[in-house]
Amino acid sequence: MRFLNEQPRHDLTYSDVFMTPVRSSVGSRLNVDLTSTDGLATPLPLVVANMTAISGRRMAETIARRGGIAVLPQDIPTDMIAKSIGRVKRAHTVFDTPIRVDRTTTVGEATTLLVKRAHGVVVVVEDDRPVGIVSASEADGVDRFAQVQEVMTTDLTLVSPDATPEEVFNTLSAQHQKVALAVDGDGRLVGLITPKGALRATLYTPALDADGRLRVATAVGINGDVAGRAKALLEAGADVLVMDTAHGHQEKMIEALRLVRDVRDEFEASTGRRTPMVAGNVVTAAGTQDLIEAGADVVKVGVGPGAMCTTRMQTGVGRPQFSAVLECAAAAAEEGKAIWADGGVRHPRDVALALAAGSGSVMIGSWFAGTHESTGDMLVDHQGRQYKESFGMASARAVRHRTMRQSAFERARAGLFEEGISSSRMYLDPARPGVEDLVDWITSGVRSACTYAGASNLAEFYEKAVVGVQSSSGYDEGRPLHASW
Repeated sequence: MRFLNEQPRHDLTYSDVFMTPVRSSVGSRLNVDLTSTDGLATPLPLVVANMTAISGRRMAETIARRGGIAVLPQDIPTDMIAKSIGRVKRAHTVFDTPIRVDRTTTVGEATTLLVKRAHGVVVVVEDDRPVGIVSASEADGVDRFAQVQEVMTTDLTLVSPDATPEEVFNTLSAQHQKVALAVDGDGRLVGLITPKGALRATLYTPALDADGRLRVATAVGINGDVAGRAKALLEAGADVLVMDTAHGHQEKMIEALRLVRDVRDEFEASTGRRTPMVAGNVVTAAGTQDLIEAGADVVKVGVGPGAMCTTRMQTGVGRPQFSAVLECAAAAAEEGKAIWADGGVRHPRDVALALAAGSGSVMIGSWFAGTHESTGDMLVDHQGRQYKESFGMASARAVRHRTMRQSAFERARAGLFEEGISSSRMYLDPARPGVEDLVDWITSGVRSACTYAGASNLAEFYEKAVVGVQSSSGYDEGRPLHASW
């Protein structure tokens, strides 16, 4: 990447910069290869942040089907994380995981489950064989205590798990159905897919491990039995270990990173399976170099840019994200390693600019909180708008959860200090209520950005991108108007 004019001496964030078009031979955005350049080689350079209100099993399998990867949080007990990893690994790589209910489930209970998945369907099963489906239209106006067998649709479209996405799409189109159920040779339910899901299955490549299963990452943290947790997560099948703390450039992180590196290396020697290690967060070249020296394959960059983070306003510590990414990416590249840009992403342009600055992948948190797949319960405000609650991982709420096994005194004392918002409403975008909808929007923008830069892949994008610096009015000029002025 190079600057259009002289690089300014002050630091920059995403809204401070723009990218200029250059002569390009890339004819179509679909010709752009978005494989990450962080060494993980995921088909999409997107990572779901390890925030308790966002990343869980549903999110992990959904984002992996579309080529990204999610990081399960460090606050969750190890045995529960191991179960989540197992469920992700058992999930189908094309068909979505269905929500199962039995005939006697109440309509009220089924309605609360509808919002757990963007496809908006629950499947009624008997002996694990589908006998009907219920969506919002079947449940509308029905007594909440009625049973689903009274309202379910029994006109089902059944397909083989081996059917191609195009075949499924054509079948659904011909039968004017909104969902197809995949069943095995014994008629047992395997998964489901919508027409849009079938289209996406032809546009995206899932992120798979060596055994053809969906990939998932897990956070370790730097406190407690770090080595023991890392070993358990590796044995459970974690594909990436993320050493995560707000201040990554500290001795405790370096010590913990070395411990986990030794555990990882022993695991690799006995199994032959290489597991990348990510560590952060830092915002300087020195921090990047120290974490790489301690064993990190990828360094997580960003202090204070997140929507739930109060660190900069509370402590004055942090750095504008674009400059942090630019400097840390260059430092990592000198060592043959990579970075993840973590935080500050609010628009597709921000993802593109982070990649142009050299990030191997981009980590997204709060933007994904307001989706069906995030872990929080669906809530409705007084205007009928759907939202989910999100909170920062250094907030009092997160600290209380993280210290739940400590004494009441220790928990109360730890709760006095926080750096993060404990409760924020993340509204679902009616046009993009699912994480896959946001992924469509993001990848469309990043692909187009690559064509403007004349790049057919992300390595070329970093080499060819030309970035300029703009005023706040220049940034505002680029905002679309949803109503006339």
